[in-house]
Amino acid sequence: MKRSLKITAGIVATLGLSLAVAAALGQPFGMGPGPMHRMDQAAAMGGQGPMAGPTAMLTQQDAGSAADMGLVFDLLFNNTRINRSVTMLPDGIRTVTESDDPKVAQALKAHVVSMSQRLQDGREFNLFSTTLPILFGNRDRIISKVEATEKGMVVTRTSTDAKVVAALQGHAGEVTELVQDGMLAMRRGMMTRMAMGPRGPGMGMGMGMGMGMGMGMGPGMGQGNRAPATSDHTH
Repeated sequence: MKRSLKITAGIVATLGLSLAVAAALGQPFGMGPGPMHRMDQAAAMGGQGPMAGPTAMLTQQDAGSAADMGLVFDLLFNNTRINRSVTMLPDGIRTVTESDDPKVAQALKAHVVSMSQRLQDGREFNLFSTTLPILFGNRDRIISKVEATEKGMVVTRTSTDAKVVAALQGHAGEVTELVQDGMLAMRRGMMTRMAMGPRGPGMGMGMGMGMGMGMGMGPGMGQGNRAPATSDHTH
């Protein structure tokens, strides 16, 4: 009986995740209000809006989660306006993420600043990345340099710990894929998140939401047809 109750609970939890994904991502692109407006609505309603599902699926939540999720979706909906390059360093990564669109550039800067502060504070912002638990769990072993440009941000993160370096580079790939494929990459990631079950991603699950456009998402989530994001071992 106990086993059947556990199985039933797991099915209910998975169904709940499925409904959350469908509610947040099921609308056809180009319909309804613009993404910026939808994010503002979600934040004003305390998460009771189109982004309520993804926000509720974060591994950790705090007062800034809804606003940060709004920035993420703004950037995903405008991914074709983002240019990103990542250089793989022997001890980490250097990323340049910019946009010629002033509003997108502003959103990029706000996102990187917020995610960098989260890393410093240990406030994880994660939907499905398996690299982020490693990075947040070892944040005291990461040296960060964040620089604003006219059109975006330059982020350099290094470490003397080989495991952390691998996570930094893996996460850089994750973010690059989000830039390349936008909402399609998010959908793939959400499906992966559902397969993880109610507990979500954890440390040791392998290279796996991008912790800032200055960090990354795991390789292998799919390839886009466009290529504004370049790699010379880039992030």
